[in-house]
Amino acid sequence: MAPFSPRVYARLPTERPNPRTRHIDRRTPLGIAQAINREDALVALAVSRQSRAIARGMEMLAACLRGRGCVLFLGAGTSGRLAVLEAAECPPTYGTSPREIRAVMAGGKASVFRSKEGAEDDPKAGARAVAGMRRGDAVVGIAASGVTPFVRAALKAARRQGCRTILVTSNGRPPDNPAEMTIAPDVGPEVVAGSTRMKSGTAAKLVLNTLTTGTMVLLGKVYDRWMVDLKPTSRKLRLRGERIISELGVVSAARARSLFRASGWSVKTAVVMARRDLAVGEARKLLACAGGSLRRALEA
Repeated sequence: MAPFSPRVYARLPTERPNPRTRHIDRRTPLGIAQAINREDALVALAVSRQSRAIARGMEMLAACLRGRGCVLFLGAGTSGRLAVLEAAECPPTYGTSPREIRAVMAGGKASVFRSKEGAEDDPKAGARAVAGMRRGDAVVGIAASGVTPFVRAALKAARRQGCRTILVTSNGRPPDNPAEMTIAPDVGPEVVAGSTRMKSGTAAKLVLNTLTTGTMVLLGKVYDRWMVDLKPTSRKLRLRGERIISELGVVSAARARSLFRASGWSVKTAVVMARRDLAVGEARKLLACAGGSLRRALEA
């Protein structure tokens, strides 16, 4: 994949100078903080304008996971770290397996903690990152500029392999876009020209939060407003699970604790046991018949 010319890079929306932060180096600390905050306030609105595209992305990822496919998030620099963060937080929150939702960062694991210069410019590494992906899987590439060689090559290779592909970017018109669909909040130029860890990074985080959370809602991993597929891998999560069971099962805290243990640490199973007065095996069968949906199990 040939690199773009310097002229293309110079015209990227993420490289434009921001007229509202001209001479920011002459401002007081309060003036600097206020200028940055005013720019940050524009991000949520820009993301909201992409709601339809994000909703289509949710449906795509949910279909992939229902079909036993996997989702891979990938990026370089700030975008790669956001990819890693998104994938890492899904298993404890929603009970996904490490196989279902994964992340790859340009430059490998060490790049999460220390920048590896030039890693984003390696298209061969991008293609290798998706080598194991198959038809029915999905790849979400994150690239503020929309032209990162690592991400572009990964998306291009993934499409050849039959994967669904999404590009999350701050460039509404990336040249020669390799992705099937694009989510591109127009956040405008950065406070410091080209510093895409700022508004572009914030926008990407909001998009990814919405994509994964919405996908999990569609998959029945959220009941009402509760994360009913959480894994109690810490004391905080165990106590949260007990509170959810007490709330949804309409039982005391002590009873919720007992049911949680008896259910094998499954919030959904414990809630069904409480609400339907069932033994653990019967509750599991009812949930299985409901496709894992707590709502359908309780309304059956």
